[in-house]
Amino acid sequence: MNEFLLILFCCGASFIQRVTGFGFGIFIMTILPFLMPSYGEATTLSGLLAIALSFSVMVKYRKYIVWHKIIPILISFLLFSLISIQFVTYVEDSILKQLLGGALILLSIYFFFFSEKLHIQPTLTAQIGMGSISGIMGGLFAMQGPPAVLYFIAAENEKEKYMAMTQTYFLFGNIFMSIVRAINGYLTIAVAQGWLYACIGIVIGGFIGNKVFEKVQTKTLRKIVYGYMAISGIVAILST
Repeated sequence: MNEFLLILFCCGASFIQRVTGFGFGIFIMTILPFLMPSYGEATTLSGLLAIALSFSVMVKYRKYIVWHKIIPILISFLLFSLISIQFVTYVEDSILKQLLGGALILLSIYFFFFSEKLHIQPTLTAQIGMGSISGIMGGLFAMQGPPAVLYFIAAENEKEKYMAMTQTYFLFGNIFMSIVRAINGYLTIAVAQGWLYACIGIVIGGFIGNKVFEKVQTKTLRKIVYGYMAISGIVAILST
């Protein structure tokens, strides 16, 4: 494992998550599958790191949490993430990396061209639908953010509420997925060692992201991330 790369990418992922409210899993999973012994361990480490980051942000914005807007989407997420994690145990790592690469490319195309045109109404049907898609993406790729973000952006008109709701959702979702992954044998010594190093990057990136949260123009930052996603997806497909 390259500890320097792990710290560096976790710093970037933490910064992106703290500024935009999502993107940790998307960014970190462009490198973790190539640093960890197996794909399952990569998703496990990503989830454990996301827990640490989401918890700190949720505590800060806890007074903005509205639980009845989280419960339905979280329940559907838990169900579909459980099914998806079980799927990972039966598929070869090379195939999962190709699926990850395809998902990164599709997500980058969506965010570049369609994210500002598609608006989800904050209804119960939308919660269940977005939670289901989020669960599949979280279980397979440790990147459950985009579908959930579509819902929470529609449901909340204050960025403090948006941040509180997304991070609470990610926190409980990642705790659940981490437990399931541990049961499936993906919580290994390599994951524990990686977590210790990566937390350095989490702290640094979160600190910087917190400072710029109220000032930065997130539109430019997001486009940079989307371009990086597309390139990483191509690399992931070609390297398997």
